[in-house]
Amino acid sequence: MASVLVIEDDDRIRLSLVLALEDEGYAAEGAPTAEEGLARQRKNPADTVLVDLMLPGLDGFDTIRELRRADDVPIVVVSARSDTHDIVAALEAGADDYLVKPVAVKELTARLRALRRRARAAATAMPTLIFGELTILPLAGEVTLHGEPVALTRTEFRLLCELAEHPGMVLSRQQLLERVWEYDFGDERLVDVHVGRLRQKIEVEPSAPKHLVTVRGLGYKLQR
Repeated sequence: MASVLVIEDDDRIRLSLVLALEDEGYAAEGAPTAEEGLARQRKNPADTVLVDLMLPGLDGFDTIRELRRADDVPIVVVSARSDTHDIVAALEAGADDYLVKPVAVKELTARLRALRRRARAAATAMPTLIFGELTILPLAGEVTLHGEPVALTRTEFRLLCELAEHPGMVLSRQQLLERVWEYDFGDERLVDVHVGRLRQKIEVEPSAPKHLVTVRGLGYKLQR
């Protein structure tokens, strides 16, 4: 049974999310503060963490950063804040996805299922792939740059594998949303922010990318 940790300070929303997730077959528990949620995650890691941004004490952005320092657990932001700056900032902090309150339970559980499928699909039958100084080992779930390991989140790894599977081919943001996030439609900022984070990790000069390049008006491609 997949487990979910809900870090949400509003008692009513936290309880309703926990109960709804349990009804959908998840093992769910809640934490009213970031500090308690982080402690629970360290002691008994959940498969996925939901994080509100407006938390007392340590806010949601710092909570995401703390979670991301520990491991690559999938993180979904569930927040009333819908401003573009907040969404981008949360994704740049390390979140995998972002939902604006009020959240439909069916949409939330669909996103959670997609996250789990992506984690499993990342390890495909692709052989070792080499893009200059960048080496991708899909079956091992590893990436190296100049022989040194690169720490990627599950979503970043899946995105990289999807691009690497089609070397030199331009994939549009919508195609990447469908193939990586498994969304028929969605916010293309998810793609842009994750590409930016990926460049910071796999490019020698992220501001002048050699491998993960933008094709203006079309999308992105990974080239040797």
